[in-house]
Amino acid sequence: MGHSHQMSAIPLVFTAPRAVRPARHLADLDPGQRRAAVAELGEPAFRADQLGRHYFGRLEDDVERMTDVPAAARATLAEALLPPLLTVVRHVGCDDGATRKTLWRAMDGVLIESVLMRYPGRTTLCVSSQAGCGMACPFCATGQSGLTRNLSTAEIVEQVVAGARALARDEIPGGPGRVSNVVFMGMGEPLANYQRVLAAVRRLTEPPPSGLGLSQRSVTVSTVGLVPAIRRLTGEGLNVTLAVSLHAPDDELRDTLVPVNTRWPVAEVLDAAWEYAAATGRRVSIEYAMIRDVNDQPWRADLLAQLLRARLTHVNLIPLNPTPGSRWDASDPAVQREFVRRLRDRGVPTTVRDTRGREIAGACGQLAAAD
Repeated sequence: MGHSHQMSAIPLVFTAPRAVRPARHLADLDPGQRRAAVAELGEPAFRADQLGRHYFGRLEDDVERMTDVPAAARATLAEALLPPLLTVVRHVGCDDGATRKTLWRAMDGVLIESVLMRYPGRTTLCVSSQAGCGMACPFCATGQSGLTRNLSTAEIVEQVVAGARALARDEIPGGPGRVSNVVFMGMGEPLANYQRVLAAVRRLTEPPPSGLGLSQRSVTVSTVGLVPAIRRLTGEGLNVTLAVSLHAPDDELRDTLVPVNTRWPVAEVLDAAWEYAAATGRRVSIEYAMIRDVNDQPWRADLLAQLLRARLTHVNLIPLNPTPGSRWDASDPAVQREFVRRLRDRGVPTTVRDTRGREIAGACGQLAAAD
């Protein structure tokens, strides 16, 4: 006994190394924290607003062009508050360049993806909130890789700023443009990285120099149904769209497709979603990947309609983007049409997602998995 007691006093030095924390960046900090950080460097606090105007307002990435900041201070401020966070591994384009997927490498080597989709009248950026994902949904490429780490607030924001910069500089076909919508539907479960995702939403929606100035209504935060986090989001007073990745109306199937369902079943997830709708007046988007012979039966359409009818909601059916070598496949088009008809006939607004980016492995996690 005494021997084992002695053993326990020896520190365990063979625990896994901690992931490298991303460098602190302007976008990690709220305006007050930025002013404090600038003051610590011996510069007047208003320099924080100058940096914010360059980064968020002018989408500037070259510190030497920030000519209203004295040359002597530029390098110090850039090093402390505008460190490099993400480098492009590659861009993959399709739809004549109107869809561009980017594989990024963070400074510790982890790979993440974002997708820019340009439509007539709007440009949507789909961002990752984690490197990998811990939710383990079996039909999802990212879910198969497991969770590597949470992204920092600035790593999330930088995906959008980089997309906005590419549009402003006319690097995407269609002439100079701007990002109008952001969807947190890339790699990761956004509400499992709650504080950083929430801070990122605030940076994206506060006007320059605090942030990028997008409308809260044009930001969508997706979740597989982490009920306590949905309730917490309801209390934030935000106007973002909540999207719930449901994928099955019955617990028996959803337990296998979305394993977290064993903790928070369908009824609890939807109750939390309706509370969010009531608090915000915003329609909740119900995401449903159509998987051949798995969740696309007519009776499941009827059950889904029963759960959703007369609610402030909208169904977004997603033809599954099958991952290479997967046993999962997209539903037959006729089966999908019948599913849509049954929902609409029962008064549930339903759209089928445009399957953009199929030929570039548009479903998130596929580029990183291939690397």
